[in-house]
This record gives sequence, structure tokens and C-alpha cells, in this order.
Amino acid sequence: MSRGIALLRRPLFAVLALAACFVASTVQASTVVVGTCKSGAPQFSTIQAAVTSAPAGSTVEVCPGTYPEQIKITKKLTLIGEQSGTNDAAVVAAPVGGVVQNAFDIFGNPVAAQIFVENAVGVTISHLTVDGSANGLSGCSIDLQGIYYQNSSGTITYNAVRNQILDPADQGCQVGLAINVESTLGTPAVAISNNAVRNYQKNGITAAGLGAPNPGPSVTVTGNTVIGVGATPAIAQNGIQIGYGATATITTNDVTDDIYTGPTYGSSGILVYASTGVTVTGNTVESTQLAIVTATDPTYGFADSATIKSNKIGGTRNYDAIDLCSNYNIAESNVIYGSAQSGIHADDECPGPGSTPSGNGNTIENNTINEACAGILEGSGTGNVFSPNTFSNVTNTLLAGDSCAPLAGPNLKTAGSSRKSQSLRVSPSRR
Repeated sequence: MSRGIALLRRPLFAVLALAACFVASTVQASTVVVGTCKSGAPQFSTIQAAVTSAPAGSTVEVCPGTYPEQIKITKKLTLIGEQSGTNDAAVVAAPVGGVVQNAFDIFGNPVAAQIFVENAVGVTISHLTVDGSANGLSGCSIDLQGIYYQNSSGTITYNAVRNQILDPADQGCQVGLAINVESTLGTPAVAISNNAVRNYQKNGITAAGLGAPNPGPSVTVTGNTVIGVGATPAIAQNGIQIGYGATATITTNDVTDDIYTGPTYGSSGILVYASTGVTVTGNTVESTQLAIVTATDPTYGFADSATIKSNKIGGTRNYDAIDLCSNYNIAESNVIYGSAQSGIHADDECPGPGSTPSGNGNTIENNTINEACAGILEGSGTGNVFSPNTFSNVTNTLLAGDSCAPLAGPNLKTAGSSRKSQSLRVSPSRR
């Protein structure tokens, strides 16, 4: 009898030892693979299964293929698409039947994010295609988002984020953010670089806090290509929006084709809304209604002390190339051509908290402005510096007030009015 017991216990011990070994190897694994393009590491058939199983600090390598799922990350990870042979496309697609709500944004609105990073430190998402086609959403109640970081830090780099857009009947809804970074807890740092962003509904790249006096995330936005849907009567898009207390350095991005043909509002290439101290340098912004805007909000805070330097701005339609609707900004060494309104506007139309006027204390110098109804539109503020600048083919080099007769032309598409729409009519994303 004792012999029989011994024979039974040895296999049981072996099974337990094997299980313990497997668990230990899983816990210690630094790399896991989604798909079958690599051997020598734990393999999974879905990205979410790999993310869930991998311990914090691991790398999840995603083989080329299409993965119809929504992904949630709550720990430090690197999620990276891998090349296999000549194929370098790891695509996160909408699940069969469409995406569903899997988050609330910091303003309390429901979100359906394809990749949702929540309360995590040091998450990197790289070399993935995030495609919102066939998302299945209708109406304006749920915000479709491609990559969404909430109260999280990390890096978003070398991704293609596309088609964060609803069906044509719902493209007037203020939803559809390709890359969105939000924070209510401190100022987590997120680097957003070298991504290709196109065919979004509302914004290409967004960073936001709750507004004054709360801080928001701290982002660097570098080397991205952001392309709007072009002229549309449906929605006023923004290529890059930094707002509501977020801080940012925005450099060497290409932004184009954010043009709203409807009334009242305007699209912006780069919009700084109720955020101070933002730096915008070395970007190319073309074929937008407003190219670069700083806009103070009386409720959510100031957009003061921005540095807008060495940008190339061309073909703005209906509005100004650089609209400083805040105070104490520097606009320096920008090259501006073909602006429907002014080259640079010291705009007094955005009163801040406490009715603080805008358009004061700006330094506008060493800019080159070719073709505009006013090289510099002075507003009615005080303490501004408007020289030296270089002008050519402008109707007025310097013009007092906040309006000038818009230039006409096939690429400018002005409404024919001599009175410009107020700069307050930018349309930031905040549901």
C-alpha cells in the first residue's frame, strides 16, 4: 500500500514542479509575441491576451497581421509592431460588430478607444497601425479614439493612426480623436513623435487637462504628419490641439487640410487653447483656415506666453496665419505666405478670466510675410512690438484693429466679407 502511495506521489510532484517552473518562467519573461513570426518566447493569438499575461516592464511584439480587438493597458509595457519578411503592418482594427465603450474621458464622457492606456507609467506604443474603419458607432454619444492615454506617461511613436471617423451622417459630432492624452493627476510626460495621422473626425493629436487651475499632461509633439479631411461643411477640425492646462513643445510637424466650410467656427492647424507657455517651432502648416492660434478662455484659463518661432505657414483660408488671441507671446522668424487674412494678428477678441483683455505685450519680429491683406493686424492692445519684419505683396504692412478686406483667390475661398470672424470661434475639442 505504501509502495502504491509512493508511485502516485512522484508523478504528482513532477506535475506540480512543472507547473511552478512554467509560472516562474512566465513571471520572468521580458518578451512575449503575438502571432507566429518569432519563436523562443511565449506566443499569443491576441494582443490583449499578451498584454494581460506579460508582467510589468515586458515587451509585447506584434507580428504582421490584422487584430480586430480593443486593447487596455494598465502597467508599464512596450507594445511594438514587428516586421516579418517584407511585411511590416501590424494592424489594430475594430472588432467584428464594431467598437464599444471601454472608458470615460476626464470630462466624464464615454469613450470607445482602440488602445486605452490608463494609470500607467512608461508605456510605449510603436510601429502599429490603428485603424478605426468599420467602428460601427452612430450618433454623438460615444467618442471614438485611436490611442488614448489617461493619467499615464510614455511614448507614442512611429504609428499610423487613421479613420477615427464616423459615418457621413454623423460627421458633425464633436468626436473622433486619433491620438489623445489627458490627465487629472499631476503632469505625466508623453512623447508623441513620427506618427502618421489622417482621416480623423475632430482632432489629429490632442493633449488636455481639466482647465485652470488644474495642470494637465506635459507632451512633446515632434515630427508627426497630420492630415485633415480637407474642405468640409461637417466639422471644424484641429490638426494638433494643446488645451485646458496641458503643456507642450510642438516641433517639426507637418499639418495640413483642416478646413471648415460651414458658418461661425474655423479649423486650426495648431491650436493652443487655455494653456500657457507652449512652444511651437519649426512646423510646416499649410492649407488650413487658421494656421497657428493661441486662444484664452474666460472659464478655462489663459493661453499666454507662447513661443511661435521658425514655422512655415502657407495658404491659410478665411483667417489669419498666426492669431495671438492671448498675451505676452513671441512670434519670431516665421515664414508666412498666401494668407487670406493677416499674416500675424495681435488679437484683442479673447478676454480671459476676470475679463482680462487679450492682444497685449506680444513681440512680433523678424517674420517674413508674403501676400496678405495685412502683414500685421495690430488689434487694440498695448505693449506690443511689431518690428522689424519683412513684407512683400501685402495690402497693409501694419493695420490697426481686428479686420481687413480678405484676399480673394481660388485657394483662399473667402466668404467675401470684409469683417473677419472672431478668433474666439476656434472650435476646441472638449465634450
